[in-house]
Amino acid sequence: MNYIELAKNIKLWGEELGFQKVGICDIDLSNHEAQLQRWLDAGYHGTMDWMARHGMMRTRPAELLPGTVRVISVRMDYLPPDAQFASNLADPTQAYISRYALGRDYHKLIRNQLKKLGQRIEQEVGAFGYRPFVDSAPILERPLAQKAGLGWTGKHSLILDKDKGSWFFLGELLVDLPLPIDDPQTDQCGKCTACITSCPTGAIISDGVVDARLCISYLTIEFDGVIPEELRSKMGNRIYGCDDCQLVCPWSRESDITEQESFHRRPIFNTSDLTQLFQWDEATFLKNMEGSAIRRIGHTQWLRNIAIALGNAPYSQLIYQALESRLGINELLDIHIHWALEVQNEKKDIEIRNTKLERLVRIIKKGLPRDA
Repeated sequence: MNYIELAKNIKLWGEELGFQKVGICDIDLSNHEAQLQRWLDAGYHGTMDWMARHGMMRTRPAELLPGTVRVISVRMDYLPPDAQFASNLADPTQAYISRYALGRDYHKLIRNQLKKLGQRIEQEVGAFGYRPFVDSAPILERPLAQKAGLGWTGKHSLILDKDKGSWFFLGELLVDLPLPIDDPQTDQCGKCTACITSCPTGAIISDGVVDARLCISYLTIEFDGVIPEELRSKMGNRIYGCDDCQLVCPWSRESDITEQESFHRRPIFNTSDLTQLFQWDEATFLKNMEGSAIRRIGHTQWLRNIAIALGNAPYSQLIYQALESRLGINELLDIHIHWALEVQNEKKDIEIRNTKLERLVRIIKKGLPRDA
């Protein structure tokens, strides 16, 4: 079999299936084992117990599919045409949702396309061993993507491509075919630390190392408990995920808009008013989030995240009333609502003091008696 020709065809077939880039690498990730163990030992995985439970299996793809000798790594762009980065982040009364979650859940779509790629290869070579993965197994997808030439690991720990930035999903097809491998891209972050200095919570503790316990994406998506009080104000209006480290990255400024309409902003998010989103009952949440990655966090966590964002918004009687209307539903939710109400009260007091001060300044400027 001409594996060189087959590898070329695989990349063409991958592009036909909607992947913007396809690379191939071997399965040796042994040089990542020590770093992974240090990350786990430090507790940076937070409550994601499965990260530690699977241990070093993440560095050994052949344990997921015996006989695996290569990984076909793919990339699919997801940046929607109406990302509205600045407007959403700048307006604290509007919810900010990570751009990857504005459309349909990517897991099933990419996995189906990977399965089709495997079937297309099977048509060419006959029966062979393969298995697709999209965040669905203990596997170090980013180191594999780097080995396959899809990019390098940025200081924010995401894969960066010199021409396309980092606004893309990754997927893997494990195969037992000895295909020729691609060369990895070289690290081009240089001395830039924009992602590190811009992280709202300081979660990027060193180059390529993220403490999930501080990461807003982890806090709003993976963590279902009481968010530490010292982190709540730093979350701002981010109710699902965070894109700050990508937004400031120079390499991400030239990213292409996705060709997948499934990843475009769903109409329900054309209006992202926090008080309106906070009014959704569970049935409405499940209906509106059908087919969305957001659905898996559940209604209570959704409300928890919005409650924090409402607390961070400027004082408003409407916000105060919205928060009060949700009290007594859930103990976890109550903790965050009470905090938000306290913050709103503090802002109200500051607003009253500032109004009095402004009035006093106007009186003084007019040269009128203070009691006028």
